[in-house]
Amino acid sequence: MAIYAIGDLQGCYDSLQRLLEKLDFSAEDDQLWFAGDLVNRGKKSLKTMRFVKSLGDAATVVLGNHDITLLAMHYGVLRPNTSLKKLLKAKDCDELIDWLRRRPVLHVDEELGFCMAHAGISPVWTLKKAQKHAREIEISLRGDNPKLWLENVYGNKPRRWSDDLESYARHRYILNAFTRMRYIDKKDGALNFSLNHTPVYRSKMRKRNKKVPWFLWEKRKKIPLRIIFGHWSSLGYYQDENVIALDTGCVWGGQLTAVRLDSDVITAVSQPCRNKA
Repeated sequence: MAIYAIGDLQGCYDSLQRLLEKLDFSAEDDQLWFAGDLVNRGKKSLKTMRFVKSLGDAATVVLGNHDITLLAMHYGVLRPNTSLKKLLKAKDCDELIDWLRRRPVLHVDEELGFCMAHAGISPVWTLKKAQKHAREIEISLRGDNPKLWLENVYGNKPRRWSDDLESYARHRYILNAFTRMRYIDKKDGALNFSLNHTPVYRSKMRKRNKKVPWFLWEKRKKIPLRIIFGHWSSLGYYQDENVIALDTGCVWGGQLTAVRLDSDVITAVSQPCRNKA
C-alpha cells in the first residue's frame, strides 16, 4: 500500500488522472490525501468532486477556502460563479454538498508522522489546540443550520488569536487560519490577508520584512508532526523538516504535485498541467 498527498486540484480533473497514472495508483490498495480546494476556477469541478467522493475510504480530504466558497454558494450566502454553476445545477449536487461539508479542516495521523490542513496550522497553536479548534468549526458546519454559520464566518477579523474569543469571531479566526493563512505579522503573529507573493528567503531582505510566512515565524509553537498544506501557489513546492507545501499552481498552468508519505525519502512527483483559469 502507498499513501500519497496531493496539492490543490481546483477542478483540474484531467491533470489528476494523468498524475494518478504516473503514480500507478490503485483505489483498492493505496490512499490519497487531498490538501483542499477540490473545486473552482478549473473547468471540471463537478467531475473532480464526483471522482474524489467515489474513492470512499481511499481518499482523505481537508476543506480549502474554495470548498468553503462552494458551500456558501450552495446555501445562498454567496452568488454562484461561472466555474461552479454546472456543479450547483447537477442532479447529485445536494449529495455532493452534504459529503463535502462533512470533510474535516484538519487531518492528523500520528503513526505516519503527518498532519494536513489546507493553509496550515496557526503558529500560536499546539497540535492539541489545533485539533480542538478544528472540531469546533467542523461540528458547526455539519450541524442543522450550516447557512447561518456560513453567513457569519466570512471576514478578515479578528486577525489575532485569543482563547477568550467567542462565537462567530472565534470560528472566523479558526476557519481563516486553516483555510486562508499565508503571511503573519512578525511581531505578534496576526494573520495577514493582503500578501500572497513568493516569500523572500535571503536573510538580509527577510530582516526588513514585517510579515513572515506562518511556518517560518520564530515564535511558532512546536508541532510534533510534519504539516502538509496547499493554498499558496506562488510559494510552489516547498519542503523542510517541519512542513511540505504542495500547491504548484495546476489551475494556473503550472503542475499538480504529489508526495509519497509512507517512504523514508519524501520526493515530489509532478504532472504538467495545460489548464489555465
